[in-house]
Amino acid sequence: MPKIAEIEPTPNPNAMKFVLREPLTWGIARSYDNADQARDDPLAAKLFEIEHVTNVFYVDHWITVTQDGAADWQELMRRLAVPIRDAPAADAQSEQLAAQATAVLNTEALSDSDRARLDRINGILDEQVRPYLQGDGGDLYVLGLEGNKLTVHYQGACGSCPSSLSGTLAGIENLVRQIEPDLEVVAV
Repeated sequence: MPKIAEIEPTPNPNAMKFVLREPLTWGIARSYDNADQARDDPLAAKLFEIEHVTNVFYVDHWITVTQDGAADWQELMRRLAVPIRDAPAADAQSEQLAAQATAVLNTEALSDSDRARLDRINGILDEQVRPYLQGDGGDLYVLGLEGNKLTVHYQGACGSCPSSLSGTLAGIENLVRQIEPDLEVVAV
């Protein structure tokens, strides 16, 4: 049972980040935009049973919950804390989930040169973007690389944050254009 160490606001006013003393997973990110997507995840399913919850994202020692903007955060946080504290901490199950997980991006379908391009792009994202997004309760993953178009998807607090869909996206595009000047970045 993870204990909540602290609760932090995120740049998205409709999302809160719960920092935990024990991890929920070992490096496996879970992101859900609705209760139907979360039906096979006991923690996320319980959180979606709470009125106003619109997104659940968690990995390792933290979980970000986004609401629809109609709830009082103080009351909502009290209700969210119960299933979060009741959730099992990461264990051997995480290893099993990692083995079952399928990659969103099929790198085998990419040419060797596109795989090398993607590795360089992910290197920049890992070093200069993801740590900041994760610090704010979100994340980013690459969905595809086709020609000069890189498709990305925001998770957690970043998924519905206005600044991620404008300022952060422009910043990411500027970074990747340092290695590929013609690359267009599209968020979906």
